[in-house]
Order: sequence, then structure tokens, then C-alpha cells
Amino acid sequence: MINLYATQIETISIHRVGNKNKNESVFLSNEPVTLNDETTGLLKEYFFRPFREKEENYFKFAHEVDIEFNELYKIVSEIFSDAAKTHHGSKKIATHLFEQSKHPHIKSGEVYVAYLTGILLDNEKVDAVGIFKSELKQDFLQFQKKDSNLDIVVQQGININKLDKGCLIFNKEKEEGYKILSIDSNKYDTKYWLEDFLGVNPLSDNNFKTKNYLKFCQNFAKDIVLPAEDKQQEVLFMNRAVNHFAKNDAFEESNFLNEVMENPELIPEFKHYKTEKGPKYSIEDVSTFDIANKAVSDARRKIKNVINLDTNIQIKLDFINPESAEKFVEKGWDEERQMYYYLVYFNKEQKS
Repeated sequence: MINLYATQIETISIHRVGNKNKNESVFLSNEPVTLNDETTGLLKEYFFRPFREKEENYFKFAHEVDIEFNELYKIVSEIFSDAAKTHHGSKKIATHLFEQSKHPHIKSGEVYVAYLTGILLDNEKVDAVGIFKSELKQDFLQFQKKDSNLDIVVQQGININKLDKGCLIFNKEKEEGYKILSIDSNKYDTKYWLEDFLGVNPLSDNNFKTKNYLKFCQNFAKDIVLPAEDKQQEVLFMNRAVNHFAKNDAFEESNFLNEVMENPELIPEFKHYKTEKGPKYSIEDVSTFDIANKAVSDARRKIKNVINLDTNIQIKLDFINPESAEKFVEKGWDEERQMYYYLVYFNKEQKS
């Protein structure tokens, strides 16, 4: 878990990086920017809001030969060894980003490199290097007094409510490639930011394993449980799976299957499906791990618990109380109408 509330921007440098493919240039500032209270507050909100709103997917620096050959890893390591080198390192970072800006879709923009302190990561105070990029400009109106009238002046600037790209590189787990968070609001050039510039791989931590295992279960429910049984059982399977994760601190696969799989005939199907599809979710060798509660909460919000019927009726099942769906909802077949039906029991209607 990350807490950015007390984070301080110790130093920040701003450069402009163009598209090398379009013969645009890179502009490197001579000195760091001097901030006041107002600009500091605005930049902190601009930089950090996306990381508070987005689920925490961690990465680490990687290289096919050795991590020491990862350009950004080397630069960041120099900065962490001496924070006074941040501005010098920021020029290297901007130049490295410029060298990767070759695809015609990549937009020019400002690059901000900041040295950050006071971040709480997993309840431990750590420093970080923040790298952020603003690309998309918006028109806005300014008004100027001219004689006895107000004139409209159209100017361009960035929307501080939407950061285009950014990453936080935490001074933690250096030997493994540091711990990194990244966001990218513009999906058309993800490879350029994550692969070409950062050179990172997903970090297979407990958050990663929890999230991916639940995604795998969701696809198992859709591909195997639904065809073998029905939509209600697909929803109930995911209901039981999420609740199993929510009430346990540690995951053990055999316990999970015994508790969640009501139809024991599907257990061999689950194991076969994991052999076939597990590599896609990086869980082929995963059977035990500590459960990350935030990943469970994120999954619960995203998983649909609705049965959509072709008669334009929806039945929404409760993920918190799965026994309600099993005790009070019955499925049957009406011979006269030649249609399926759901029978729902209740005492009284609740007011919305």
C-alpha cells in the first residue's frame, strides 16, 4: 500500500522532449525549478492523484542480459546514491526518453523529474524518483482589460487534472530492479513508455498474484462453469472465490478448491485449465501466496454479479452475502411456456 499524503518534492527539473522521428529536438533546462507553496501544491495534486485513484500494479527494471544494462536503472541508482545529482540525472533521463521517441504517434511534451521524500510504502518511509510527462495541450480562455472593454485571449496549456504519463521509482529492492508504479493515460503508445523507456517487467508480488489469480478464476468461470452449468452458477462461483480471498490472509490452492468448487467434477477441469491458461496470467506455478486485500477489493468492484436475461430483466446478486443467492433464487423450466424461469423468494421489498 502506498500513502502519498506527506510526500515532499525536494527538487524538480523540467525539460521538453520532442519526437525524434519528426526531427524535433530536446530542450534541457540548465537549473532545477524553484517552487513556491502554490505551485508545489498544484504539482503534487497533478502528479500524485492518478496513483491514488489507480490500482497498484508494480513493476521492476529488467534487461535481457543483466539489469545493470538498463539505462534508466543506472541513472536512477546514481540519483539515489546522491540526491544532489538529481538535476544532472534528469538531463540523462530526458535524453534517454528522447532517444526512444521515434514512433510517429509519440507526442512531444514536458518531462518533469522530481526527487521525492516522505512516501509511505507498505508502512515504510522511502524516497522516490518521480518521472512525469505532459503531452496533450488544451485551449483555455484568458481575459484582458483593454481600455473600457475585456478582450478574449486564447492560450494553450496542460490540464492539471489529467497526467498523461508518470512513474514513481521507489528506493526499495534495488537488487531486484527497484519497486515501480507507472500510469499511462494514453493507450496508443504504451510500448514506448513501459518497454522502450522504462524497460520494466511486472513485479510478481502478492498484489500481482492475488489480482491475476482472480482474473484467471473469472475467465475459468466464463469458459468452463458457464457452459457446464449456467449463468447463476458462474456468478456464484466468482462470488465464493472473491469471498474466500476476502476472509483469508493466505492462499492455498487445495483449500480454495475444496471450499469454492461446489461441483467436484469441475476440479480436474480447473487444474487442466490452469495448465493451459496459467502462463497467460503468470500463475502457472503459483499455488500459495499471501493475499493482498486491496487487490481483492479492486476485483470485487470490477467483477459483474448480474444475470442479464433476454426478456430485458436483470438479476443482481449480492457478493457480500452469497448464501442469499443460493437460498432465495431458484432456476427452473416451464413446460407450458417452454422457457426457463428464476423464482425469487423475499419477505418485503426494500426502499431504495
